[in-house]
Amino acid sequence: MLSNPDITPQEHDHQSREAKRVTTIGAWLDAVLSAVKVMVGLLVGSAALVADGIHSLSDLITDGFVFAAIHYGRQGPDKDHHYGHGRIETLTTLLLGSVLIFVAGGIAWSSIERLFSGTQINAPGLAAIAITLAALISKEWIFRYTMKVAKRVQSKLLEANAWHSRSDALSTAVVLVALIGAQFGLGWLDAVAAIIVGLLVGKVGWDLLWESARELVDTALPTDAQQQMHEVACNVPGVDSVHDLRTRQSAGWAMVDLHVVVGPKVSVSEAHEIGNEVSRRLRHQFPALTDVIFHIDPEDDAGQGDPSRLPGLPLRPEVEAALNERWYKHPVWRTLTDLQLHYLNGKISVSLVVGGTVQQPPQCLASQLKAMASDIEWLGNVEILFITRAASNAPANRSG
Repeated sequence: MLSNPDITPQEHDHQSREAKRVTTIGAWLDAVLSAVKVMVGLLVGSAALVADGIHSLSDLITDGFVFAAIHYGRQGPDKDHHYGHGRIETLTTLLLGSVLIFVAGGIAWSSIERLFSGTQINAPGLAAIAITLAALISKEWIFRYTMKVAKRVQSKLLEANAWHSRSDALSTAVVLVALIGAQFGLGWLDAVAAIIVGLLVGKVGWDLLWESARELVDTALPTDAQQQMHEVACNVPGVDSVHDLRTRQSAGWAMVDLHVVVGPKVSVSEAHEIGNEVSRRLRHQFPALTDVIFHIDPEDDAGQGDPSRLPGLPLRPEVEAALNERWYKHPVWRTLTDLQLHYLNGKISVSLVVGGTVQQPPQCLASQLKAMASDIEWLGNVEILFITRAASNAPANRSG
């Protein structure tokens, strides 16, 4: 598993600073708007404007949650959180989605009550209408600014906070309609518009809630993205096939693990480098990947389940002991310089690398050794590789 080369530590720090900056700007704006709306609402006797000021105060509180989540959620892995702190952003997004749903319910409920009670709103005056219009424009601006930063730094949390600002802008629009209506004697417009806005805000909250919940239960990437990843991995030279490709998402990032099938007798280092190249190409094609975990397979065992849950074959110490018990008198075994084991098709094939001069053909010697160990159920093919004195670093002959 390698770190994401597409996001350097400097870029990560820059993204965190940018996210904190836009949240700080939004918090200051919410504080000012909350105070202004409440004061003006009390002065002109507008309950709707006072309620909208309280809504802005709720935005200020959620800004605090977002700031804390960005600070802790964007921190790297540590000894207690080996995969980072991205879930903090997901949990806070879940909280913001819930807040939006409650806010929507409050807007709709109070508006229905006003609609059926026939509550009258006194003419607020042009000053109150102008202040409300300025508040609407400022909330729409902070929504667009926050959403732009959220897309750039790939933060679902910031995106959720942007929509929370949009909900405040919508409620301010409702208040503006109500104030204008009250100015001309149409106070009932406030209740009707507020009910519609409440439904819209509730829809945004539900979408955020649903998306965050899907991340918490490790929902996979879309099928087309998984298929593209499969194709990228299969196109790497040395890869025979790919199976058991699995993905999950967290706080706008993605993780993948997969099994890469390579030639059955390639070296460990070559197989690992093939896997590294698969990881490199996946990260290049999908910059949102934070973790790529690959498992090297010498044969395609797709659909056979987790091998660790099945009975295993003996490891080298037991293999060498069993073979030595049967072959210790054979001249080939006495000149052994290396023993290579290949775990394939439920058997262990052995390659004996020997030195010296042996008069018999390697195929005959391999057959003799195979016959002498015929009682070993796990023994597969037997292969003999001779190292000549002239070329001690390369095999001169091999059995079939």
